[in-house]
Amino acid sequence: MTLRWRLTLFYTALLAALLLMVGVTTLYLMRTSLLNTLDNELLGEYSRFANTSTSISLSACDSSNAETTPLSDASLTARYQFPNSNLQVEQLLFYTHPELVEALGGVNRAATLATLRRVEDFSRRSLGFDCAFPVKLTDDQLTELIRSSGGRLYLNYPRRDSFNAQPVMVRLLVVLAPVRQATSALPGDEESVLSLVFVGRPVDDLATTLNQLRSVIILLFLAGLVIAGTGAFLLAGQALQPLRLVQRAAEKIGGQTLAQRVPVPATGDEVQSLAQALNGMLGRLEASFEAQRRFTSDASHELRTPVTAISGHASYLLRRTSPTGQQQESLNIIRSESERLTNLIASLLELARSDSGALVMQKAPILSTLFLSELARELGPLAQAQHTTIQVMGQDVAFEGDPDRLKQVIINLVSNALKAGSTTITLQSQAVLDGAQVRLSVRDDGPGIPKDQLERLFDRFYRLEDSRSRDQGGAGLGLSIARGIVDAHGGRIWLESTVGEGTAVHVQLPVGDLPDLDDEDVP
Repeated sequence: MTLRWRLTLFYTALLAALLLMVGVTTLYLMRTSLLNTLDNELLGEYSRFANTSTSISLSACDSSNAETTPLSDASLTARYQFPNSNLQVEQLLFYTHPELVEALGGVNRAATLATLRRVEDFSRRSLGFDCAFPVKLTDDQLTELIRSSGGRLYLNYPRRDSFNAQPVMVRLLVVLAPVRQATSALPGDEESVLSLVFVGRPVDDLATTLNQLRSVIILLFLAGLVIAGTGAFLLAGQALQPLRLVQRAAEKIGGQTLAQRVPVPATGDEVQSLAQALNGMLGRLEASFEAQRRFTSDASHELRTPVTAISGHASYLLRRTSPTGQQQESLNIIRSESERLTNLIASLLELARSDSGALVMQKAPILSTLFLSELARELGPLAQAQHTTIQVMGQDVAFEGDPDRLKQVIINLVSNALKAGSTTITLQSQAVLDGAQVRLSVRDDGPGIPKDQLERLFDRFYRLEDSRSRDQGGAGLGLSIARGIVDAHGGRIWLESTVGEGTAVHVQLPVGDLPDLDDEDVP
């Protein structure tokens, strides 16, 4: 995964966590605020009821058949005064509040609760609540109410009635307090009776509001994620753009392009420092490579003269004198080693020119099969001497290249196959990439090369441990020179090998800009 995507996912996930936390907190605070508002309204309704309880009359519930008696005029007045609330009053005729608290604290808690249940059943009056399904508290809720300091209890209660099969959730305020009740029709004839007062109101509107708020929060959460992800992706791309420019420039720099430098963005950040550090490193590498190339070139030139002199004097002594057998053998060794040093010096000069970019290409149109056939005829005597067969196959492809340089490459590859003891060498050509490039292959049936050594074969002076080139003058520079020539053509070279089955070396080159070819134009 790229750094851009990692940054995008990180910031999107971070924002998602923040939005989720904000959304959950907002929903919780809104729910708490709405419940507090509803609780305050219920408390206000109870206060109004407590202040007017002597002038209203609630419908008495008959516990035997759970039916409500016809509403009196006073009941209609009560319904008019409390249109949005459900009221239920249960008179505790035989108890005072201190007595209840003392009874619940003793050993007769169960008996006290049972007595309260019987009192409730015979003294229930209701407005709005269905008498067939009265509000009933559990023992724990009733105990909590009695022991509360203010004698109040708020709870959510699933209320049922005769018209709805499913319970309807209501917010319920339960108050344990004296309620003034008129004892006769005479004014001022009233008494206070300890009662349970239930004030309820449906929470449908509150639930609807919370659901709408939840939907809005989810919508904003998703939209925020999309916007944040897109913004983070674009911002990360813009922030990493200078780094990508530095990367692309660095990828184009090779051994022959060390004079180039990566662009230094004026961002004033770590990317600018990185570009400056890369340019400093490239400068040091360029100086080092230049010193190495200059040393190789100068040393090769300096060594050529004495080596040529040694070889010439050895040949002169062999021709003009009459050395003994042992002396003749020594002179042949001197001449052979001098020739090997001459070839090594020529290879080093070739590499120096390749490193400095001074490898001049004389490109001309080439027909691949004709080119390979000429090489097969030229190398035929050498192959026959080792009982090796060279064959040419494949399609004829016209391309542009330097015939002499490419001939040097193919001869080097065939020589390596002969040194490996191959009995059959196949030169093959084919068009690849829809005819945009040509591939020249040299295949042999030699012993093969281990996979861990394939790429190292292009390193200078590297030879296989069991290489026979040590006995035949090889210095480990042939493939390095071949790669330099192929790179100068804008192509690539690689090896494929299986131990015990053989090796294939592929040279893939661009076709180039070819003119209309006549037979006489083909080399």
